[in-house]
Amino acid sequence: MYGCARLFIWHSINTGIGLEEDESMDLQWNDERLRKFVTNIGLITSNGPHGHNMMTAEWTHHVSYAPSLIMLNIHDYDATYENIKESKEFGVNIAGFDQNMLVNISGTNSGKKVDKIKVLEELGIRFYKAKKIDTLMIDGASMNAECKLIKSEKIGDHIMLIGEVIEVSATDKQPLIYHNGKYWKLGEPMPKPKQEMLDNISKIIAKYTKK
Repeated sequence: MYGCARLFIWHSINTGIGLEEDESMDLQWNDERLRKFVTNIGLITSNGPHGHNMMTAEWTHHVSYAPSLIMLNIHDYDATYENIKESKEFGVNIAGFDQNMLVNISGTNSGKKVDKIKVLEELGIRFYKAKKIDTLMIDGASMNAECKLIKSEKIGDHIMLIGEVIEVSATDKQPLIYHNGKYWKLGEPMPKPKQEMLDNISKIIAKYTKK
């Protein structure tokens, strides 16, 4: 995916424990070994010095239930980062399976050079005003969450932003999936194991349960 956040490995969080210098490993975004990850796609909306803007961020993760927190990892030179740094808020719109064109336009153009909102509106994409923050949200997304920034920290070559969800809604639409450099749609769910196998697993677990 172009122009959006990629995998990061955070070995130690405020513990002082990390890899020795000669053990560290730098990986490129297109390294084939990293293509085993499967992610959804966040469309991050913001408003600030660069006006209303939207970017594509593969690294968009829900990291806490109570409080509900969403984490982004983006570059410090992105227009979106500069907007969020100023406004302390952002929208997270999880792309629906039919929004791959929107994702591509958002991910291959910079908000510093292109008014992506106007481009997308002319192509028929609809936005609506967020209820509790001063930004736009994307109509037809799989999920929409309005967030207030509570933490910002540089991690490796990206900035980690954590926002507290203050408003959220979702649709029945399946999310767009990103894997191995391609967009995917969810298929049929895998069947659950048969009861006979589940019963056998329970017996084995009981056998090795610690006293």
